[in-house]
Amino acid sequence: MLGSLIAGALPSAAADEPAPVPVDRFEGEVPFANPPAEGIFTWGSDADDQPKLEFKERADAPEGSKVLQGSYDISGWGGLSHEYAVDQAPRDWTASKGIRFWWYGQNTAPLPPGSGKRINFEIKDGGANGGASELWTTSFTDDWEGWHLVEIPFSDFVYRADYQPVGGIDQVLGLNEMWGWALTLPTGAPGTFAVDGMELYGKADPALKAKVLTDAAVYPVDEGGTAQVKISVATTGSVPTEEPVTVEYRTGGGSAEAGADYEPVTGSVTFPAGTASGESRTVAVRTDKDGSAESAETVPLQLTVTGAKAPAETPQVVVNAHGLPYQNARLPVKKRVADLLSRMSLAEKAGQMTQAERNALKSQGDIASYDLGSLLSGGGSVPTPNTPEAWAKMVDTYQLRAQATRYQIPLIYGVDAVHGHNNVIGSTIMPHNIGIGAGRDPRIAERTGAVTAKEVRATGIPWDFAPCLCVTRDERWGRSYEAFGEDPALVTAMETVIQGMQGARNGKDLDRSDKVLTSAKHFVGDGGTGFGSSSTGSYTIDQGITKVTREELEAVHLAPFAEAVKRGAGTVMPSYSSLDIIGDDAGPVKMHAHAEMINGVLKDRMGFDGFVISDWQAIDQIPGDYPSDVRTSVNAGLDMIMVPTNYQEFTRTLKDEVTAGRISEARVDDAVSRILTQKFKLGLFEKPYADTGNLDEVGSAEHRAVAREAVAKSQVLLKNDGAVLPLKKSQKVYVAGSNADDLGNQAGGWTISWQGSSGEITTGTTILEGMKRAAPDATIDYSKDASAATDGYDVGVVVVGETPYAEGIGDVGNGHDLELTAADKAAVDKVCAAMKCAVLVVSGRPQLIGDRLEGIDALVASWLPGTEGDGVADVLYGTRPFTGQLPVTWPKSEAQLPINVGDAAYDPLFPYGWGLTTSGRTPAGGELTLRAVAVAAKVLQATGRGRSEQARELVGTARLIVQQKIGGHITEASAKPFAEADHLLLTGDPAGAVAKLTAAYRAG
Repeated sequence: MLGSLIAGALPSAAADEPAPVPVDRFEGEVPFANPPAEGIFTWGSDADDQPKLEFKERADAPEGSKVLQGSYDISGWGGLSHEYAVDQAPRDWTASKGIRFWWYGQNTAPLPPGSGKRINFEIKDGGANGGASELWTTSFTDDWEGWHLVEIPFSDFVYRADYQPVGGIDQVLGLNEMWGWALTLPTGAPGTFAVDGMELYGKADPALKAKVLTDAAVYPVDEGGTAQVKISVATTGSVPTEEPVTVEYRTGGGSAEAGADYEPVTGSVTFPAGTASGESRTVAVRTDKDGSAESAETVPLQLTVTGAKAPAETPQVVVNAHGLPYQNARLPVKKRVADLLSRMSLAEKAGQMTQAERNALKSQGDIASYDLGSLLSGGGSVPTPNTPEAWAKMVDTYQLRAQATRYQIPLIYGVDAVHGHNNVIGSTIMPHNIGIGAGRDPRIAERTGAVTAKEVRATGIPWDFAPCLCVTRDERWGRSYEAFGEDPALVTAMETVIQGMQGARNGKDLDRSDKVLTSAKHFVGDGGTGFGSSSTGSYTIDQGITKVTREELEAVHLAPFAEAVKRGAGTVMPSYSSLDIIGDDAGPVKMHAHAEMINGVLKDRMGFDGFVISDWQAIDQIPGDYPSDVRTSVNAGLDMIMVPTNYQEFTRTLKDEVTAGRISEARVDDAVSRILTQKFKLGLFEKPYADTGNLDEVGSAEHRAVAREAVAKSQVLLKNDGAVLPLKKSQKVYVAGSNADDLGNQAGGWTISWQGSSGEITTGTTILEGMKRAAPDATIDYSKDASAATDGYDVGVVVVGETPYAEGIGDVGNGHDLELTAADKAAVDKVCAAMKCAVLVVSGRPQLIGDRLEGIDALVASWLPGTEGDGVADVLYGTRPFTGQLPVTWPKSEAQLPINVGDAAYDPLFPYGWGLTTSGRTPAGGELTLRAVAVAAKVLQATGRGRSEQARELVGTARLIVQQKIGGHITEASAKPFAEADHLLLTGDPAGAVAKLTAAYRAG
């Protein structure tokens, strides 16, 4: 038989089985191609991890003349997929028993079954297309040498819980809408593989076409109440059942006592053949009331199914905890915490200190099994569909699982909503922090925080990993746009965002449906890492080493966190980076291991009483083995660990370390007390589920109006020769550039997905669309690459800049630079040579444009405005004036970096704080007027109004006078005092600011 197979025959079907159905012959009939087209493609954690593929003619091919073969060397993860075209109908595999293929084994020595390299095989079920389908997975081991037939019945596939791009559709393997398959190849060593003759085989098991479901996995009920467990049958394709389905049920096996805590129930229900899919029966489980205070008790309802697939887990009725002091909302939080903590086991405490990514759960039941305290959605970890309503339902589903624990401690769910609820399609996407810093308006910063909080909490999420209080000191850093600016005084001034998100500083507003817990990040110094100091993969600066004196550490990097503690920030997240304090001879220390900074400075000196949450898998970067990582980080002051995937090992290791005495019980109790305190303040014990009353406000016109105002204030006018801006609605405008009509580009990273992406990724208005709405009767023509004729236009607007990125992937030197693309440069050159032009740079950091500055009439730093392009149009057409100021120094060249306000040598293209205005005529009088302004500034400062709005307006007047004098002739002599003036104003020294501006005026 083997001889006939190698000669080219497929396995023959048994007499009573249908003929096999080919899936892939690997003769080249399905090409190498990427979605949305049909094809076979590779993927991996980076370019090196993608396997190399070819269709290879081989004499030993089991089927046809060619096979698919490849090589790989995977350090992270990698594999290949065949996905069907998105514009074609999915395939129906319901008639078959399973899928099989020939695999060429690489082992030259006999191996016991199961001991070879493990290969994961997945199929793509349901959904809109292969990229939006459920993944169902199984695996096989390469234990043999030469060709071997791998047969996998569909009953072996399980729903993939560790990673699911869509977050689940129905978690039923329907098989009637199949979009393809994928192979995940083994890591750790180079390898080769070959596969051939993939086909569907056999006759489907009728039981696989039906599945018994319950409407929930957990049924909480108050003592004395009755739980109603709904049992239903679902079929592939929603057709009637082909055979009868019987479900026998009985209670028992939980922590509740039959006859004392509940009345035992036994019986059965039958769904006859022909029953409609979705039909249900209800089983009632009545609980008894004894009146004594108790923890929660469980009553499993055991189900035995005949004729269909049984539920993946046993449903549980839970008699709610009742009568215990920690449940009394009238007691002070401190007493509630103490009572609950005194009841908890070490395992329960370890669970509270654990945060897992939702997709990492092996099953949702692990929330209760491991007493998990927190879940998060990483960037792009979203439900399907990605709507506000689906988010609320998803979080509630997880929250329900926590009700199956002894003390029903609710989860605290977290998300990176760093510029609006940015994972959710249709939400209001704010300018990134760099743009908020450019706006220089603490009130608008607070309002953007309030909008974000309202939208986040409406989806059931009480915790936001924001704001980033980093002080960006080198714009080669891929996180530069997450900072409010390069000046700690500016960052501190924008921390009103914390009040917008949390409300009152004492936390009394946290239980409101429009407030969330904040996370001040990343403590401390992540914006000061040296270029080339990173040891994380190909990163050049992110997660590197911040080498500073103690004086610089205090003044630059610690100051914003001191302010955050004063403002009541509920959590703090350490940085991935290392801190190397000059003169202490300790060398670089990972911040997640830095006890002096976390315990000593943050908690003891600053008095931070919230809890410290680690960054994503960050403790794994601490030198040493995993037990060492756990004890070092927890002893350094971390209270909760964002594991985020290996929660089983973390909880086990933490318990072992405590049992061995290497982590004290007092340290664990302190951590858990801090976590529980915030959960009580958030009102989660009383209201664990989403309050959806504000769901209709997610992405509302009112919220977008706040974002639009923030966008307008963030626009920085750097040059405006000939008063090109504002535009007139009567002008004929030629628009060009890559970022004029791209919503994804103007939103940047951390938008819908972690790295962000170009295109129409959510709901919003591009800059071009905003311009057309602002001047509906004007002629506004768009040519992205400026290839259209330029004759006959009054003015050109060229919108250029960056495409999205996040974190270290965006580091300069890691595939990124500060140059405009060749296409953008060509568009600028062509348009600005043909007519008066305004160039808008949409980016998260300054771009090197000095060599083209002379040919540009007007230049605008547009930063990353988010979804509201109308705000850019507002200042372009003069509905609002330009008022923004540079939050970072704009360099002449990359060689100048790092360059920051206060540097001894300071000769930028545009200084920190620079920003022209279109608000009106600049006051006359020159230095005489500056003297009068100086007198007024001294009076304000003497009367305690140095940080007032009047002081800002007064210094703003002086700044306009100086900018008019300097014009386009910025020199080191004028730039240095000009930049330092803005720093002094932000510190509450308007008199000193005017003195610096006077010096800049004289040097101009």
